[in-house]
Amino acid sequence: MSYSLSIRRVAILGGGISGLTAAYALARAREAGAPIEEFLIEGSQRLGGVIQTEHVDGFIVEGGPDSFISEKPEAAELCRELGLGDSLMGSNDTGRRTYILHKGKLEPLPNGLMMLVPTHMWPLMNSALLPFGSKVGILAEWFSKPRAPGKADESVASFVRRHFGSAMLDNIVEPLLAGVYGGDSASLSVTSVLPRFVEMERVYGSLVRAGIGAGRTRSRVSKGSKAPAKPEIKSLFMTLKGGLGQLITAIEGRLDPARVHLGRRVIGIERVSSNWRGPYRISCEGSVNYDVDAVVLALPAHECAKFLPTLHPGLAKSFDAIPYSSAVTVTLGFDPGVAELPPGFGFLVPKKENRQLLACTFVHRKFRDRVPEGKAMLRCFLGGARDPEVLQHSDEEILKSVWRELCSILILHDEPLFWRISRWPSAMAQYTVGHQDRVDRIMGQLGGFPRLFPAGNAYSGIGLSDCIRTARNAVKQVLEM
Repeated sequence: MSYSLSIRRVAILGGGISGLTAAYALARAREAGAPIEEFLIEGSQRLGGVIQTEHVDGFIVEGGPDSFISEKPEAAELCRELGLGDSLMGSNDTGRRTYILHKGKLEPLPNGLMMLVPTHMWPLMNSALLPFGSKVGILAEWFSKPRAPGKADESVASFVRRHFGSAMLDNIVEPLLAGVYGGDSASLSVTSVLPRFVEMERVYGSLVRAGIGAGRTRSRVSKGSKAPAKPEIKSLFMTLKGGLGQLITAIEGRLDPARVHLGRRVIGIERVSSNWRGPYRISCEGSVNYDVDAVVLALPAHECAKFLPTLHPGLAKSFDAIPYSSAVTVTLGFDPGVAELPPGFGFLVPKKENRQLLACTFVHRKFRDRVPEGKAMLRCFLGGARDPEVLQHSDEEILKSVWRELCSILILHDEPLFWRISRWPSAMAQYTVGHQDRVDRIMGQLGGFPRLFPAGNAYSGIGLSDCIRTARNAVKQVLEM
């Protein structure tokens, strides 16, 4: 393909939510008159990345993420922009309850927990998840003094132990983080994963004191507010009525099919000339090349590391330094009355329980209209940093293990109507200790390679809204170049 000085040609590498958001935003800019010729390059034969929605006899089955958190607005804003506002819906938070498997039994997660910080003490003090000594230690944490700024990064495990002890870490925080990040609390960076609590420690010292103060403030604001709250902020999670695949379909419908190149795996990138402002040449399998002015790197960092050596080996090494974990989801649909489930959204499994399951969601309880009337659906999670080898197991082995563990935890009367297994190798970026230094190193090195813009879950957040935000930031930089 020819290179033109009058039109800025922009390649978006990757067709997941980050790449699709970038392609959509650039297409809108071009339609508004920006001198842009954008095109998206995706190595597989489908768009959407880990977002994969399937409809099975009235069940809405999500192979990857099933929702996004309402606290971050980017995903909901994109849905509205695409005309999907009427399809947005929140989780059934009036029935929201989560359980922790503790000594083989499901114990409710104490109300009022802000991840690891109590905003009300009584539920935590009354919980069977913590021994008496841990409860005394949590009360004593009230007197912790502020920590001086500038301390080195540390693991989440170290941070939690300093404040609340090992029982809080093992029984509550570790399963919560495994369910969200698929990570190991002994490796995850508290600065990158839980920056809000690091700031609380810096200002207040005691997380308990800060958390209870925040809870009281929210209560006063809620009681004093006369304006009705927006419906979407009442729910912790949000999704689309037809599944998150609706979002992918809506974006794809806004793109020019001629500008979407599927089945083109990138194998190299290099400068065409020594001119600092000269184009880049992207090489794909099958001897297909693209000469472009700018590149949005919307692939996982480890995928970027595979083709960046042709541009700069050191840059490739920096991208490859961001670790990833893998995941498996197993979805099971049931007839009415097959499962006797406790009220709530599902349960989490601590590492110390020695199970393959990381978590299980009662999908029909979490969101309405996910299943036919009266039926039930369970969604199980495996893998992560705890069990990376699970991806090597056969479907039969995985299903047998999941069924055995579910039957030991829940009351299940019959086998499922159907099951679906989804495998996601190296899909979740792990923000391990020193993560921000690694990101800073990447950004510093990219300063020597103008017009390369990263986007995705490897840098500043792992959720859908984080991916959308980084994609929009990359597009903003493209339009300013």
